[in-house]
Amino acid sequence: MALITHMNTPSSHNNFMNYSYFSNILPDYFHSKIMISSSNDPSSASSLYSAGKSNTFNLFNFLSEIQMIELLLAVVVFIVIHCLRQKKHQGLPNWPFVGMLPSLIVGIQGNMYEWISEVLHRQNGTFTFKGPWFTNLNCVVTSDPRNLEYLLKTRFPNFPKGDYFRSTVRDLLGDGIFNADDEIWVKQRKTASLEFHSAKFRKMTTDSLLELVHARLLPVLEDSVEKSCTIDLQDILLRLTFDNVCMIAFGVDPGCLSPGLPDIPFARAFEAATEATIMRFVTPTLIWKAMRFLDLGSEGKLKESIKGVDDFADGVIRARKKELSLDETKHRSDLLTVFVGMKDEEGRPFSDKFLRDICVNFILAGRDTSSVALSWFFWLLDKNPEVEERILAEICEIVSEREGEEVTGNDFVFRPEEVKKMDYLQAALSEALRLYPSVPVDHKEVLEDDKFPDGTVLKKGTKVVYAIYAMGRMEEIWGKDCREFKPDRWLRDRRFISESAYKFTAFNGGPRLCLGKDFAYYQMKFAAASILLRYRVAVVENHRVVPKMALTMYMKYGLKVKLFRRDTSQIQKYLKGKKYY
Repeated sequence: MALITHMNTPSSHNNFMNYSYFSNILPDYFHSKIMISSSNDPSSASSLYSAGKSNTFNLFNFLSEIQMIELLLAVVVFIVIHCLRQKKHQGLPNWPFVGMLPSLIVGIQGNMYEWISEVLHRQNGTFTFKGPWFTNLNCVVTSDPRNLEYLLKTRFPNFPKGDYFRSTVRDLLGDGIFNADDEIWVKQRKTASLEFHSAKFRKMTTDSLLELVHARLLPVLEDSVEKSCTIDLQDILLRLTFDNVCMIAFGVDPGCLSPGLPDIPFARAFEAATEATIMRFVTPTLIWKAMRFLDLGSEGKLKESIKGVDDFADGVIRARKKELSLDETKHRSDLLTVFVGMKDEEGRPFSDKFLRDICVNFILAGRDTSSVALSWFFWLLDKNPEVEERILAEICEIVSEREGEEVTGNDFVFRPEEVKKMDYLQAALSEALRLYPSVPVDHKEVLEDDKFPDGTVLKKGTKVVYAIYAMGRMEEIWGKDCREFKPDRWLRDRRFISESAYKFTAFNGGPRLCLGKDFAYYQMKFAAASILLRYRVAVVENHRVVPKMALTMYMKYGLKVKLFRRDTSQIQKYLKGKKYY
C-alpha cells in the first residue's frame, strides 16, 4: 500500500517511468516488507529479502528495455518526420543510406514521366535527385527553358553526353552519333548533315516513303476494314518507319510491313534491346554490371537482343562492301554506302563495328520517333474529333486546287508541295509531340563546375536530366491550358509557327538539333494525311493507353483501333469549298 499510495501522488505521477525514481522507492518498499515478515517469522526474512532483490533487478531490466524501445521509436519517428519535411524543400523525401530511391521505385511502378512532372512542378522546374551513396543515381533534373538553352546552346561544350551515359548505352549504340561526343560526333554529324541536305538523298527518302505508304500501309489498313477487325496501329506504324529508315540507313528493305505482317527477328531484337537498355538508368550501376556478368534478367535479354541486331547489321555491311567491290560505278544514297566510301583521319576505311554503330543509331533515331509520335497523334484525334474535322477540311482545301482529278480514290497521291502546305496538320502533330514527346527525357554530364541560370549549382561530373515530357505540362511555359490538346497555339494567321527549341525540345536543340526534323515532319504529315483522307480511326473502347518506360515513348499496350472508310459525301463537302479555319 505504501508503494501504491506513493505512486498515486501528483508529484510522482510524471516520474513513474523514471529509472532513478524506481531505484529509490523500490528498496524502501521491499525493506518494509522484509521487516514485517521478520517480526512474524525471522527464518523467512533472508529468503524474502533475496526474492525482493531478484524481483527488483528483473523489473529494472524490464524498464530498461522499455526505455530502449521508446528511444528507438522516438529516433525512427524523428527520422521519418525529418525526411518527409525535406520533401517540401528537396522535392522528395531523402532517407538515410538509400536517399530518394524508395520514391523512384514507387514512381517507376506507374507513369514515371507523370511522377517526374509532379515533382518538377512542386520544385519550380528543377530538383536534385539523391540516390544511395553507392550508386550513380545522383542527378539534377530540370524542365526550365532557361536551363535548357544554357545546357544545349550557351555552354554546349561543357555538357557532353558524358561517360556515364555512353557506358550505359554503349552495348547497343556503340560510338554512333546518338551516343558520341567530341571529334567522333563532329565527324558523323558533318557527314550525315551533308547527306540529309542533298537533293539525291531527299528524293530517295520521299520516293521510298511514297512506295511504302501506297504499296504496303494502305493495303494493310484496307484489309483490316474488309475483315472488320481491330489492329494495333502502333505496331503497323513502327513497321512502316522501320522499313523506311532501314532503306535510308542501310539501303535494304527488311519487309516488316509486308502482307501478313511477318515477324522480323531484327525488328524484334532491336525493340527488346532498347527496352532492356533503359532499365540500366534506374538500376544501380554495380547491380546491372553484375547482372550482365552473370547473364541474368534484363541483362541476359539485352545480350541476346544485341546479338540479333549485330547479326543483321554485319550481314548487310558485308553484302554492301561486296556489292561495291564488284561494281564501283554503282551509286547509292543510303548512309551506309556513304560511310563505306569514307576514310578516317589516318586514311583507313572505317571498321565494320563503326559502320554498324552509325546505322543502328540512325535506326533508333528514325524508326521510333515518327511512329511513336503518330500513335499518340491518332489517339489524341480520337479524343478530339473537332481537330480531326479541321485537318480533313484543310487537306481537302489544299487538294481542291487540282482540276479534273479524282481525290477520293485509293490511287490518289499527295504531292510534296501539298504536304508542305498542311499547316494545321503540322500544328496538330506538334501539339501531340509537345504532350507526348518521342524522347521523354535526355541526359548530359557536367564537364567543369558551372551554374544554371536558375541558380542551381552544378559540380563537375554531375549528371543532368532534362525532362522533355514534363516541359509540356508546365503552366509557366504553356499556360493554364498546358494539358489540353490545342493545335491553335502553333498558328499565326493560319500559318504554322514553330516555338523555341528550348521551350519545345522534342527535336532537341543547339548543335545537336535533330538532323532529320524536316523529313520527320514530312513523313508524319504524308502518312497521317494519306490515312485520314480514307479512314476514320477509332480507338477500341476501354483500351488502356499509358506510356512505356523505354528510350522512346511507346504505348505500353499498343494502340488498338478499328478503321472505318471515310464517307465520300463528307469529302465532297469539303472539296466544294468548306474552309477548315
